[in-house]
Amino acid sequence: MVGTDGGVEGDLGSAAVTDIRPILNAALALLPQQMDSAPARVQLVAIGLQESRLTERRQLVGNPPKPVGPAKGLWQFERLGGCRGVVSHAASSYWMNEVCQKRGVTFTATAVWNAIEFDDVLACAAARLLLFTDPRRLPAVGDADDAWRLYMRTWKPGKPHRATWPALYAQALAFAT
Repeated sequence: MVGTDGGVEGDLGSAAVTDIRPILNAALALLPQQMDSAPARVQLVAIGLQESRLTERRQLVGNPPKPVGPAKGLWQFERLGGCRGVVSHAASSYWMNEVCQKRGVTFTATAVWNAIEFDDVLACAAARLLLFTDPRRLPAVGDADDAWRLYMRTWKPGKPHRATWPALYAQALAFAT
């Protein structure tokens, strides 16, 4: 169930997000206005779909898959990866601290990592800030190849699945624009 601020309330585990727009709107409202753009929204949705299908808030590992992996949130941040990155990077740390204050989360990588499993808005804002740490411009809407390269540079996935990206990116175009 989507809460009043766009976050999902209740037992989150694998509750699918049926409409990402309230989460995007709430998260991007916490950041400077210039961070909200169509390219940012498409990239965020594409990465969320690639990482978790906008369903899993804890990384699935094993066979059968169980939600016990090191990555959390719809954008699948690890504590010493994305969480540490947005807390410590010069381009993002000020804004991440602001977001944490507004969301009632202590400004540490561990606190953010623990919170993003249950706070989709915080997770989305952190994902936008991780994109902001990349020195290049966001890919143009529709440029799936450049969007993939940005994802690879910023998320640095251990086992990237390039074959799924085109279809998920196409879905992101429909969701986010």
